[in-house]
Amino acid sequence: MHLAYSLAARHPRPLNGGVDYAHLLDGYAHGPTAGPEATARALEKAAGAASIVLVEGVSDQIALETLARRRGYDLAARQVVIVPTGGAHGTRRYLERFVPSGVRLSGLCDVGEEPVIRRALASSGLGAPTSRAELERLGFHVCDVDLEDELIRAVGVPGVEALLAEHGELQAFRTMRGQAAWRGRSLDAQIRRFLVIRARRKLAYARLLVEAVDPSRVPRPLDGVLAAAFR
Repeated sequence: MHLAYSLAARHPRPLNGGVDYAHLLDGYAHGPTAGPEATARALEKAAGAASIVLVEGVSDQIALETLARRRGYDLAARQVVIVPTGGAHGTRRYLERFVPSGVRLSGLCDVGEEPVIRRALASSGLGAPTSRAELERLGFHVCDVDLEDELIRAVGVPGVEALLAEHGELQAFRTMRGQAAWRGRSLDAQIRRFLVIRARRKLAYARLLVEAVDPSRVPRPLDGVLAAAFR
C-alpha cells in the first residue's frame, strides 16, 4: 500500500463533511487572488534569502514546503524561499531579478514548459541546457506530466481513492466519473481532473498527497529541486 499513514486524525473533517480546505491551507493564499498574493509574500521573504526556488504556482509551493517538512529540511533556518512565478513564462523575469544578487537559484516546472525554462536560463546567462540532465545540473527539475500526475503515480490510484474517501470526496469523484465527458478516460486522468477542477481542492491535495506518499516513492523532481536548493 502506497499511503504512508492515515491522515484522519491530523486533518479532521468539518462537521458538515468534506475537506476542511481552510484548515489545510492555513498560512497560504487560496482565494481568487491566491497567485499574486503568494508571489508577493514570497518576494518579501526573498529579500534576505540564500536560496530561491522558482515554481509555476501555489500548488507547487505547497507541495515542496510540505515535502521539506517531511524530509526534515528547515527552509527558514537555511534561508530558502519558494517563489511562485505565476506560470513558467514568469521565470525569465524572476531570473533577471535574482541572478545579479548571486543568490542560489533552482526551480520546478511541468514538462510542457521545459522549453520555456531552458530559454529563460539561457537569456539570464545561467546556462544553455540542451538536455534534461544539463537542466538538472543547473538546479531545475521537470515534472512529467505535471505535479498532480507525479503525485498520483507516486501515491497510486488505490491510495488516492482512499484519501478521497477519508476526506468525504469519493462520491463526488464517482459522480464526475459518470459524466459523459469523462466516461472511458483512464482512472488516472479522471483523478487528475477531479483534483484540479476546483482551485482550493488542487491546493489542498498538493499537501495531502505529499503527506500521504511513501517516502521511498516521492517523485524524483520534487526531491531533486529540494536537494538543489539546499546544496
